[in-house]
Amino acid sequence: MPSTVGSTRTSPTLPSPAQGVRWTTPIVETPGIIVLASWVWRLARFLVTLPFRFPVMVGSAAVTVSSWYWFGWVGLAVLCGVATVASLVWWRAWPDSFRAWVTLRLLAWWRHVVVYRRHWQPVLVISGLAESYQERRYLPHIRRVSCTSWADRVRVTLVAGTSPADFETRVAELAHGFGAPSCRVVVEGPRRITLEFPRHDTLAEPLAALDVPDEVNLSALPVGVTEDGSEWRLRLHGTHVLVAGVTGSGKGSVIWSVIRAMLPAVADGTAQVWAIDPKRMELSYGRGLFAHYADDGESAVAVLESAVADMQDRARRYAGKQRSHVPTQTDPFVLVVLDEVAFLTAYHPDRDVRRRSENAIATLTSQGRSVGFAVLAALQDPRKEVMNLRNLFPDKVALRLDEASQVDMILGEGARDRGANAHLIDPGLAGVGYVRMEGSPAPVRVRAAYVSDDDITAMTDAYGSEPWEVE
Repeated sequence: MPSTVGSTRTSPTLPSPAQGVRWTTPIVETPGIIVLASWVWRLARFLVTLPFRFPVMVGSAAVTVSSWYWFGWVGLAVLCGVATVASLVWWRAWPDSFRAWVTLRLLAWWRHVVVYRRHWQPVLVISGLAESYQERRYLPHIRRVSCTSWADRVRVTLVAGTSPADFETRVAELAHGFGAPSCRVVVEGPRRITLEFPRHDTLAEPLAALDVPDEVNLSALPVGVTEDGSEWRLRLHGTHVLVAGVTGSGKGSVIWSVIRAMLPAVADGTAQVWAIDPKRMELSYGRGLFAHYADDGESAVAVLESAVADMQDRARRYAGKQRSHVPTQTDPFVLVVLDEVAFLTAYHPDRDVRRRSENAIATLTSQGRSVGFAVLAALQDPRKEVMNLRNLFPDKVALRLDEASQVDMILGEGARDRGANAHLIDPGLAGVGYVRMEGSPAPVRVRAAYVSDDDITAMTDAYGSEPWEVE
């Protein structure tokens, strides 16, 4: 037999059925002439589209060069002087227009070059948003950067095969990577998204109570402001609202702002507020504004069951005659306010009170929307064993919460990944929270106006009546 000492012979190793077969794609090197042609095409396209993308900049440069060419340095100095005077007049006479057309555009150009273009590749690579194919790395493309008074809007074209969800789950990394307080992803269309980066916290300052509106729109009650500075309007007619937050998070601000926005309708009899206040501290201060008021378990159940009876009676009268509710003095819109709803559903020592309360709340939230009954409930602990009816509330507000897992309990699965970090809200920012409206997956950061004790007293004096208490 031939000796095998000192020799090595290898045999091909076949993959086991469990391992499967690994396929490799050959890497094809792009010829240099094609790379050069590609860069020439990009340069030509850039020069052709430049006047359309930046007309003001191109026009200014053309006028400046023409003045210097035809009139020399004297003409250039005259042009600069005229432009300076015109800019000062524009700035003083029409500051909003000047800010929109000059200041914000220059800021957008600066942040595009210094912040986003400069850090785009390292931030996206480290965040896991860069894609690789055949040993090449592909990055989403920045189409445009624009600035508003509060945020930068970075419009992005995605790499083929990726989705906006990839960015929605990386909002924390993007915010920290570009030095912003937060990040929000707005889907514009196929492969087109916009990243919103606030430049500062627009909700840091407390908001005083809003003026009582002249007319009441129950589908859009003004209760505060959103992060972009617009008015936060909360819908009540045709829905139910759940407000969750720890002690001191500002649940009272949301409740009292809603009641304040409804006052003209309460005064003319087209709306009513039925209040349940187990703590006897939050709503009792303005009990003269309420058609019904309860502050213990038995009276609370009585108010809830009375609301259910009125709702069912109205539904019987509407059956076969009308499908939607229009607030009138005969059939007013009824808002049932439940402060610390967990006291009735989980913490009350009487099991019968808990059962009856839960049944009444379930009936109101499942049947009351179409006949003009709405429930506004507030609680501290959103766990299922404390409040198992939260899915019956289409609209939810998450104020400051204890745990990260509670964010998705309130706003729905994936809300925290989309930037709703309610568990990270500063304790000093009472009334700040996130809203996820029915039909919209993107949470919106908001702050409710603060209604002081003096405001409540003035509201009661102007719109209230003698307190009525359930016995």
